[in-house]
Parts: sequence; C-alpha cells; structure tokens
Amino acid sequence: MTQVTVTFLQQLSASEVIPSSRSLPKNARVEQAQDITPEFSRFLYQGVGSELHWADRLDSTRAQWNEVLQRPGSETWVLYLDGSPKGYFELATTRCDSGSEVEIFYFGLFPEATGRGLGGVLLTEALSRAWDLASRWPELPEVARVWLHTCSLDGPAALPNYQARGLKIYRTEDEESQIRDASLGLWPSAAD
Repeated sequence: MTQVTVTFLQQLSASEVIPSSRSLPKNARVEQAQDITPEFSRFLYQGVGSELHWADRLDSTRAQWNEVLQRPGSETWVLYLDGSPKGYFELATTRCDSGSEVEIFYFGLFPEATGRGLGGVLLTEALSRAWDLASRWPELPEVARVWLHTCSLDGPAALPNYQARGLKIYRTEDEESQIRDASLGLWPSAAD
C-alpha cells in the first residue's frame, strides 16, 4: 500500500476561469468525440494514464464502460496534433440542488505531449466546455459547479496547472492505495 494525497478543486462560476496565455499550435485542434466507442475511450484512458497509475477503470467490462459514456452530460473531447491524439478530457455531469455539477472526470496528455505547453490550453478548453455543457444538453439545468480531483501520483505540473486556470482547492485527503501497473495489457510483455 502507498500513501496518496488526493486534492479536490472546484470553480463556482465561469468567471473564475483564467485562460492560458498560450494558444493551440496551428496544426492542433480539440474536437468532441461524438458517439465515442468504449474501445476509443479506453485507448485514450490507458494511453494517457498508463504512466500515472490510472487503473480504476481497467477491470470494467465493455458494457460498464459504455454505460458511463452514454450518461446524459457525458462528453469526451480529444486534442489532436498533426492528426494524432495527444490528450483528452472526459466530462461527467450530475444534478444538484443548484443546477448541474460537471466533473472533469479524466484529463491529461499522452506522455510524448507533456512539457510542450499544451496542458494549460487543453485545461482552458476543458473548463470552457464544462461551463457551457448545458447549451449542448438542453435537458440538463445550468452548470453551477465544475470540479475535479488530482492526486500525488499525477504529473508534477497537474496541480499547478489546475490552480493557474483558476480552480481552487476545497479539500484534501490522505489515503492508502494499492498501486497497480496501469500499463498492463497496453503492450505485450517482452520475451525473456
């Protein structure tokens, strides 16, 4: 077991978003994955999270994975650079007394895309899409809160990026966690 610190951050208004000072390169775009399949979602999840110990969804069946993707207010947006996926974010929405709450359920860059100034731009886009989600889902009430959590296993730039975009810490928890190798099944094992 490993001691992990989980940090929860939130925004209570779209006016709290602090956009990145950078913009996407001309050869990049962020696009919603309409009718995303569980296979593509799992590819994004494992490609981004394999080095960050993202393993909580790896035991999900295809049907379980698809159920998450089909919930009202669930969206996946992909960052493409030169036509190849380089990062993504997944939004999950729940109703609350004051409207809708949108969780940035997963967010990250593929390992080869880190350190290139793309994280702040992608997070700006994630926050913008979270705050205007009700415009794409008329059956959901207006967004009252956007939140996410990160942990001490994430990359060193994660928490500073979240705070630089205007997310504020509202809770931290220390927990014992069983760390799994999230890259298992990503590539065949090398023969000895």
